[in-house]
Amino acid sequence: MASLNTLRTKFGIVLSIIIALALLAFILSLKTEMGFSGNDPKVGVIDGEKINYSEYYDQYEKIKAQSGAQESDEQQAAMLANATWQSLVSKYVLTPGFAKLGLCVTESERLAMASGKQPSQAFYSAFADPRTGTFNVAAVSEFLAQAETNPQAAQAWAQLNEQACMEREMQKYYGLMRGGLFVNALEVERGMASANNSYAGKWAGKKYTDVPDSLFQITSADLKSYYSSHKDLFRQTPSRTISYVVFEVAPTDDDLLKLENTVMEVGKEFAAAEELKSFVRTNRNGKIADNFVSAAQLPEDEAEALMAGKTYGPVLKNNEWTMARVLTVKEAPDSLGLRHIVLPYTEEKLADSLLTALRNGGDFAQAAARYSVYDATAANGGEVGVMPFSAFVGEFAETLGNAKAGDIVKIVSGETVQLMQVYRADKPSKHFQVATITYPVEASADTRRNVHNNAGSFMVNAKGSSEAFAAAASEAAVTPRVAVINQGDRTLRGLEDSRDVVRWAYGAEQGDVSEIFTVGKDYVIAMLTSIDNDEYASVDKVEAQLRAQVLRDKKYDYIVKELSGSTLAEQAASFGSEVADFKDVTFASFYLEGPGFEPRLVGAITSSDKGVVSAPVKGFSGVYVFQVEDIQTADKQTAEGEKVRAQATYESMAQQFFLPAIQQMAKIEDLRGKYF
Repeated sequence: MASLNTLRTKFGIVLSIIIALALLAFILSLKTEMGFSGNDPKVGVIDGEKINYSEYYDQYEKIKAQSGAQESDEQQAAMLANATWQSLVSKYVLTPGFAKLGLCVTESERLAMASGKQPSQAFYSAFADPRTGTFNVAAVSEFLAQAETNPQAAQAWAQLNEQACMEREMQKYYGLMRGGLFVNALEVERGMASANNSYAGKWAGKKYTDVPDSLFQITSADLKSYYSSHKDLFRQTPSRTISYVVFEVAPTDDDLLKLENTVMEVGKEFAAAEELKSFVRTNRNGKIADNFVSAAQLPEDEAEALMAGKTYGPVLKNNEWTMARVLTVKEAPDSLGLRHIVLPYTEEKLADSLLTALRNGGDFAQAAARYSVYDATAANGGEVGVMPFSAFVGEFAETLGNAKAGDIVKIVSGETVQLMQVYRADKPSKHFQVATITYPVEASADTRRNVHNNAGSFMVNAKGSSEAFAAAASEAAVTPRVAVINQGDRTLRGLEDSRDVVRWAYGAEQGDVSEIFTVGKDYVIAMLTSIDNDEYASVDKVEAQLRAQVLRDKKYDYIVKELSGSTLAEQAASFGSEVADFKDVTFASFYLEGPGFEPRLVGAITSSDKGVVSAPVKGFSGVYVFQVEDIQTADKQTAEGEKVRAQATYESMAQQFFLPAIQQMAKIEDLRGKYF
């Protein structure tokens, strides 16, 4: 039954959102507190349309509710942020663009998708029968009946239709592009030659590194000329550059000694404790395992001590002091093979009736398929599979620990009642519930305070200029690091939990020094050193790259000018090198033995005729000449096969790149990093 609750819990794609207006009102009411001063700040621009904070936040909450995702970590938060941004790109770029092209979804098409006649992933995800995998038209009708009287259901239906129509429009757009792609006869011919031909011959060359840099003078005019003629190579996204220092918080020798003394004292009390459970629970570092484990599942040294009834530890392992004792011992099978029937806790009477019938010989698989509300296993006769006893906790461990093959038991846990059939039970063996106390090796509160004070002194001394920042770093014996934050970045590469640092950088002015950020266990202070919003990187910014390219060009001209001779041997002599062999070179090759990674040389070889000494080839690492002596042809690829391969490649590339290309044309400005 496709009730609204079912759709909410199982099909996140159609989760309804009725709190959007209330949420928006709440956000707007907090503008002054957030420092918005009565304005709704801009978080981006998409194809000329300003995206305000409130609009983005409203959409973010909708996406979060629809997907069921949580901001449990930075990765989840980043996924939600990207999904939100893409939905706004669709709204302001794709939807109006499709309308201009005349691409639309007619009412008959929408009805065909809703009825399952026209495939739609959006509708299928919401209304497919999980047991059979077929589209459930009856579920659609039931849901529409609810939507007539339930505004929440009506909104969910509208959102589902919107998503399905966007999906269909994307398919049509891609269909247009695919219709314009074709492979001509020349491409087929060249493709066959690339796949079927292999080349062998001789080559000679001279590396750029063999020519001294001192022979060449590179002027600013040379750099600017190369920059102007290759400007597209230096297109960039807006970025901010920071210099930052990390004050590492590490335990001192005194910390280590105090911790060891504390651990040893606690260890004595732990070993002597008669009320073990109470002792462990009163220690903030104590933990009582929820499950039982066998000796084979424990580290060898720990198992040896616990099996003998002794206390394990305290012992230092993996930067952590650990001690353990056995709290409870239970004889239980190592593994259990199970089937189950899952019922709501309100159906305990039904569970009792089924339990009686099944114990009297009823068919468990049929009952599971008919009554179990857990679709993932119901369709397979309630099959759970073989699981280790250590996987069970609470009521499950208590009941199944004594189970034998053939038993059918009832377990009430949480909001469900489960009937479980044991079809396999290994021979019982000892299992242990273990109580542990662990002390991580970390800096003391005094040490953290001292490091924080040092960071505070640095922050004061570092203000004013980059020179002051560098001088303060030298005095504090910390090394400044440089990070470039490109538009859209959320964290610093190589620095975990650095979201707050990046958020600060987006809102800072050049020359600002940050507050002290807690990043992991350490402290970080940053200075914003530059802001670059230009479409192209400046000559100064890419000077090193320009200089390397210009130097390579000058060396190429120099080497070619010195090249002489009509035969390959004579040209090799003018290079000051020797002739070497190459073989088995195909168009798909990347490397040649000797030259290394040289795609231009590979391309020249595989397009050359036999017996001709080549013109100089300008490679990545040197200048090369060659002569093809043999071309072998094998029937690896047919004309039809090549045509199919090339067509599939074109279509795949079109599908992969058409969205990024559209977004680039829309000139998207992403300013979310300041707020999210």
